[in-house]
Amino acid sequence: MLLIGASRGLGLALAREWARGGRQLVATVRGSGRTPLHDLADTCAEQLEIETVDVTEPAQIAALHDRLADRTFDLLFVNAGVTNQPEVTVAQTSTDEFTRVMVTNALSPLRVIETLQDRVEPAGTIGVMSSGQGSVANNERGGHEVYRGSKAALNTFMRSYAARQNGSRRTLVLMAPGWVQTELGGPHARLSIDESIPNVVRTLDALQGRPGLHYVDYLGRTVAW
Repeated sequence: MLLIGASRGLGLALAREWARGGRQLVATVRGSGRTPLHDLADTCAEQLEIETVDVTEPAQIAALHDRLADRTFDLLFVNAGVTNQPEVTVAQTSTDEFTRVMVTNALSPLRVIETLQDRVEPAGTIGVMSSGQGSVANNERGGHEVYRGSKAALNTFMRSYAARQNGSRRTLVLMAPGWVQTELGGPHARLSIDESIPNVVRTLDALQGRPGLHYVDYLGRTVAW
């Protein structure tokens, strides 16, 4: 499997969970410095291979595609995400900050998928880390406006991608991992990593072989669009 964005947080936890399960995994980091993923690789070198890509740089995505020319994967999972100050409204957000969040959370995952899709088996799975906050129907509290908007945009872009894959045998997944205690989620989040990530993996495994687009949470429950 190929995991994009695994240097820390949920991506690192996914890499750890899959490596512990004995899965063969290529996982990526953004820069050239040492990360916790490298520490994990030291303990499970037979399962884990590290690649480098900055998902906001199309040339780097293309270069990764070329480096993986002789490889195919049963699962491509894109875990890339940033946030901004949750109390700041859209109108209060600078153009640069708005662009940063939208490019990272919505545009870049689709660029990765479009570029690397031919590295995925015909009946494989393509998944991306979304959020329950990407649900328009469930947005009754407001807050986190730019982050919510970026995940809603991601969901819409994936739905458009799925529409262009009519007849494909692939499983497409938008995953809402829950509110998790990470650097992005914060220390007061409802779920620990150990409560979320093993369930994320189990849900992805359960969806394998079920073509079409699925917007689900970490327990496999369908999330309202």
